Parts: sequence; C-alpha cells; structure tokens
Amino acid sequence: MKIATFNINGVRARIETLTGWLSEAQPDVVVLQEIKTQDEGFPADPIADLGYNIETHGQKGFNGVAILSKLPIEDVMRGLPGDDADEQSRYIEATVVGQRAVRIGGLYLPNGNPQPGPKFDYKLAWMKRLRARASHLRMQEMPTILLGDYNVIPEPRDAAAPDKWVDDALFQPESRAALRRILNDGWTDAIRLRDPDNARGPFTFWDYQAGAWQRDNGIRIDHILLSPQAVDLLIDTGIDRDERAKDKPSDHVPVWVDLDA
Repeated sequence: MKIATFNINGVRARIETLTGWLSEAQPDVVVLQEIKTQDEGFPADPIADLGYNIETHGQKGFNGVAILSKLPIEDVMRGLPGDDADEQSRYIEATVVGQRAVRIGGLYLPNGNPQPGPKFDYKLAWMKRLRARASHLRMQEMPTILLGDYNVIPEPRDAAAPDKWVDDALFQPESRAALRRILNDGWTDAIRLRDPDNARGPFTFWDYQAGAWQRDNGIRIDHILLSPQAVDLLIDTGIDRDERAKDKPSDHVPVWVDLDA
C-alpha cells in the first residue's frame, strides 16, 4: 500500500499537476493539504476518474485537507479533537482497507508566524492536541500513519540554510521540542529511518522566491510518522523531488511510504 502526502497549495489551481502526478506515481492513498476550497468546490471528477474515493475537510480560501484512496475508506473523522472552538480545517482521519486495515491521519499543522504571538501559541496548542490524539491512536495497536505538512523543521540538517530560519516559527526550539515529544512517545520519522546519517536534507519545500529551487535552498517540513505496527510493515519510503520542476508546481513535493498492507 503506497501512501503519500502532498501539500498541493490550491487544488483547483493545480488540478492538472495533481492528476499528472497521480497517474505517474500511482499511490494507493494520498492526503492533501492546502486544498483551499470548501467541500462543494473540490474538483472531484478528474480525481474520481482515476479510480480514487475522496473525503474532504475543506475551508474557503485557505487551509483544507483531503484523503484520496483507491481502497475503501471507513470511519472518517474531520477535525483534531481537543478544541471544539477550532474552526480551521487542518485534520482528517480515516481507515483504509487493503490486505489489512491502516489508520491514516492527514494533517496541516499551523505555520505559527509571526512569533511570538497568538498564531505561535495556537501552533503549540495544536501540537499538544496532536500529541494527545497520537497517543490515543498508538494505544489502539493498529498500523497508523500521521502524515502531512507539519510546518516544523526538526533539525538544522533539515534546512539548507538553518541560520536563516532562527527567527521563524518553523524552527523555534518550542516547535521542534513538541515534535520530538511525539516521536519520543513511540512514533518513527519514516524519511529519517531510511537516511539516518544524511548530513544535509533531503528537502520537501522550496519557496517560489529568490531562486530557492534552482539553488536547492530547501527545508524538510513534510513528514510521515509511523506507529510501531506500521514500521513493521514498511517496505520503502521516498520523496518525489522532481515534481518541483514540473509546470505549475506546488512549493512542496510528495512524500510517500510503501507498506506491506
């Protein structure tokens, strides 16, 4: 079961980018971030034509997440538990059923800038809620994946120029510590499992400005966290870096895992 995350940065504006990648990469399951549309505005037909079932949690103009699956989707949950007043569409969770059932949590973690301030406070509170949800899921002892745009640079090697990010919410000690706490609870960073000793990169995001892509001035903020049961099923993992060089690219590229499931 090939499962991917892709911050599409506006699904209506990049529907051809998305369907082209889906046709080429053939993932079984995809979680999208920043679909930037309400549910009724999601361009479902060209995706469904490729054989995908679709579940969305949209929002007008910004945010918004979705799950696409060639496999049956069950038990869909929209919104991250822990704050009934949170109206931002940033989390969707469901079970997909292949050879075995896998629980999928697709997330678009708050950016948090400018920091300090209420946006950064919201980011940290959201991460605390995510940790609580992750702990609940881990206790179910079901293969589970939490993947998406985390908006956190975990380590200096996850940025081409870490010194330029020291004042950014993505690289604050509090943000990085919050992610480490989740990992230390028993989750595994799939990309780092493959490349534990890589001194630089790999990256998943390159800004549109200042020739970031051409100079490989990227950061790694799109992550796939695996529960212990999912790690046992891991076959491979990777980053579809070449998508950044396509016409009308997102500023993110897809990240994926392949599970024996």
